[in-house]
Amino acid sequence: MKLHNIKAKIRAGLFKFSWHAEIEAEADNLAIAQVVDAILSGEIYENYPDSGRGESCLIVGFSGKIPIHAICGMRADNVIIVTVYIPRPPKFIDPWTRGEK
Repeated sequence: MKLHNIKAKIRAGLFKFSWHAEIEAEADNLAIAQVVDAILSGEIYENYPDSGRGESCLIVGFSGKIPIHAICGMRADNVIIVTVYIPRPPKFIDPWTRGEK
């Protein structure tokens, strides 16, 4: 996936949250605007060429000082935000370093 394409679609409002992403955002008290900020400020951390539902990627970005991970895919003309969360131990040591599995 190309980051500039994802960001252009986010800026144009061509994105949707999956049901799972809505639940995870709520669990971490993340607003839509914070997720958008993180994607627009972010970089691709991992690419997933085919996760069973097509290509997707993990974006690491920030909303203010809050690190946010967003897994994004494409469906038709929309970016689908598959899941979103604040990376925390034990799974992540910091936003870019995996911890325990």
